[in-house]
Amino acid sequence: MNLAFMYQYFHQPRTVGALLPSSTHLAKKMVKGIDFEHAGCIVEYGPGTGVFTRELIRRRSACTTLLLIEYNRHFYEKVKEQVRDEKNVYVIHGSAENVQKYLIQYDIPKVDYVLSGLPFASLTSEVSDCILQNTRSVLAEEGKFITFQYTSFKKQLIRSFFPQIKVEKEWRNVPPAYIFTCEKNQI
Repeated sequence: MNLAFMYQYFHQPRTVGALLPSSTHLAKKMVKGIDFEHAGCIVEYGPGTGVFTRELIRRRSACTTLLLIEYNRHFYEKVKEQVRDEKNVYVIHGSAENVQKYLIQYDIPKVDYVLSGLPFASLTSEVSDCILQNTRSVLAEEGKFITFQYTSFKKQLIRSFFPQIKVEKEWRNVPPAYIFTCEKNQI
């Protein structure tokens, strides 16, 4: 799996943010703030090889809908195969910029959590702004946007859409990653 991931990184560096897939340590830290008992819908941007997806599926309640949006065709096919027997899991080959359209397509009125593995440092400012604005608009009032980045460089950009951010670091990932848990409303 790592060789396939590296291949995708070298051939599509703007859409694959790292040389290696995320660690299970990072996946566990990314989902630890999710109230799985009450989450009606969780959206994942850029599931890649499915590290976070597997953790979401393992912990979610049976009635939680998962909407996975993957831009990279290779990763889309892999994740679709991984979740083919799961109920209430939808995999879309598309862009997170279009999250609103996909929610309408699946008749999902609100999102409780958005997890993101998108490399904001590699995306244009227009694409980043569009994704963050649309994410903010689809989240329920108490919803959370949880993303990781390899630097804190994009924290100010994210804060312009989500004023409340809690930051943690996961050292057991290669490379180490910052986890931003973001909320729409200020304290």
